[in-house]
Amino acid sequence: MDRSTNLDIEELKMTREQYILATQQNNLPRAENAQLYPVGIYGWRKRCLYFFVLLLLVTMIVNLAMTIWILKVMNFTVDSPLVLQSDRNVTVNARNHMGQLTGQLTVGADAVEAQCKRFEVRASEDGRVLFSADEDGITIGAEKLKVTGTEGAVFGHSVETPHIRAEPSQDLRLESPTRSLIMEAPRGVQVSAAAGDFKAACRKELHLQSTEGEIFLNADTIRLGNLPTGSSSSSSPGPSHSRQTVHELCVCPNGKLYLSPAGAGSTCQSSSNICLWS
Repeated sequence: MDRSTNLDIEELKMTREQYILATQQNNLPRAENAQLYPVGIYGWRKRCLYFFVLLLLVTMIVNLAMTIWILKVMNFTVDSPLVLQSDRNVTVNARNHMGQLTGQLTVGADAVEAQCKRFEVRASEDGRVLFSADEDGITIGAEKLKVTGTEGAVFGHSVETPHIRAEPSQDLRLESPTRSLIMEAPRGVQVSAAAGDFKAACRKELHLQSTEGEIFLNADTIRLGNLPTGSSSSSSPGPSHSRQTVHELCVCPNGKLYLSPAGAGSTCQSSSNICLWS
């Protein structure tokens, strides 16, 4: 009995203490004019933020669509070349920092025009100049210049070159169809055929002239064909004259050459009637 009574008394004490503590907490003074501030974006600010985010998203979509459209229209691809097309012409301009035009390339229906101080074409491998043009002249740096037109190349003035050579197994021909062909050199002109013949042919007269030197013919055999043969006015043609195989080379006072039948002595005087006809 005593033990159970003591337990009931202790429980009553604990219940009383809890009630007192709860009553004291409810009676604590509260701060006056207490205000609660909401945290975040509300009202018209929130609506404006959503509007700007939506506008940015729409702008990005339109920009992406325009970029794809431009790439599609201009044929911009990774593996294909750049193609610029126009109904009239395509013009590319280059300007300096002051906005002045320094170069222009125009591709038209009739011509391709380039306006610049110097125009160059370079090799893709080593970058050497293949073709260049400026006010001073035109330079061709290629190893070989080949003209395949049927009429060849036409030059209005002189052409300076140290060497003219035909292609292998091809003939080299210098021709003037309607006028004269002149070769001049202050220190001499040399024409040689190392493995063939040298021929000079003309319709009228062939002149070999040396103003101060001499004309030198050096060969094992020198032949002068179709020379006229003179005959003496007193001699009559006969079997012995027709079988004449040895002749004497004679020269007229004007330099004309003719043949005279050879005899024991010179027969040029007796057959000098050729000189009367020249």
